[in-house]
Amino acid sequence: MFFWHVPAPNEALLISGSKRQTQDTQFRIVTGHGSFVIPVKQKARILSLALLEAEIVEDCVTNQGIRLNIQAVAVFKVGDDFASIANAARRFLSEQNRMEELIGRIFAGHLRSIVGALTVEELIRERDRVAQEVKDGSHAEMEKLGIVVDAVQIQEISDATGYIQNLAAPHAAAVASQARIAAARADQEAAEREQQAFALKAEYERDTEIKRAGFIAETDRAKAHAAQAGPLAQAQAAQHVIEQQTELAQRQANLTTRRLEADVRRPADAEAYRRTTLATADAAAVRAQADGAAYAAKVLAQAQADANTARADSLRGGNQELIAADHLVEVLPAMVEAAARGIADSNLTIINGTEGVSEMVTGLVGQGLSILDALRPRVHAGPALTAVPVG
Repeated sequence: MFFWHVPAPNEALLISGSKRQTQDTQFRIVTGHGSFVIPVKQKARILSLALLEAEIVEDCVTNQGIRLNIQAVAVFKVGDDFASIANAARRFLSEQNRMEELIGRIFAGHLRSIVGALTVEELIRERDRVAQEVKDGSHAEMEKLGIVVDAVQIQEISDATGYIQNLAAPHAAAVASQARIAAARADQEAAEREQQAFALKAEYERDTEIKRAGFIAETDRAKAHAAQAGPLAQAQAAQHVIEQQTELAQRQANLTTRRLEADVRRPADAEAYRRTTLATADAAAVRAQADGAAYAAKVLAQAQADANTARADSLRGGNQELIAADHLVEVLPAMVEAAARGIADSNLTIINGTEGVSEMVTGLVGQGLSILDALRPRVHAGPALTAVPVG
């Protein structure tokens, strides 16, 4: 409605002209709710309770006589209580747009006063203490003005003489040296890490190449083995055929050898043996004939002697058996000679050579002598005939 006014949450509604006052002021303060304003009779004004910021740029001199340029900021607002609103309204209601400037001047005065009691080193090292002292030093004045200070901060301290720069030079040099050392150490560590990374990369590449070479070699071996499999199989088959052929040829050679031995060597050996045996038998026969003749002559002489004795005895006694024996003795040499000659002229093969011929002749003579010995008991006198071995 046209006569109804409602202040914003960060505003205070100030109503003047009312005879009825509930507060100890010449006007009524309304915050957080609306109020009816009677036109012409009452007047309503708005006071901002928003947060404000005052920038302070001030030349200050320390107790060392060094001029410094200090930049600071103060954050403040009108208090929320009715007393602070009333104090601020009386002082800044028509100057609300200049409130930052006015408050900044007040803070600048307190800042100069505090800096004048400190050295540059203290000011640099203890900025928070300086800001708190400025805040505390302006508290009474701010309270009269209805202002609440939230914070004061020293933003920058500089000087035209270079004192602060010279003061910081050793530290700056040390810091710069440390920075260079740190940079060098960082560069060294980076180089070492680079070298390690390069070594690892080279080692990996080497291992990869070795593995690749191994795979290629294995593949080549497999290909070569596969390529040689056919010729190798053919060679093995050919070798097997050659072995079989060699074995067959060996068997044929053995068979031929046995055949030659059966067909040629054995008959040749038999023929040679037969001829050797015949030659030995002929020689034995000739010898037997000679031995037989000699033996026959010997036996004949012995038999003749016996015969003469027997004849004389038979003639004296008239023994017919002795006469027959005498006749046998007469024909015995002829019989032995005929037997030896027959052996020599015969085509007999005697296995044991001369010994066999001698045995045969001896046997014949022995048979003749056996006949003579059989007749000898009938002879009363005369020595017995004894067979003498031939050879």
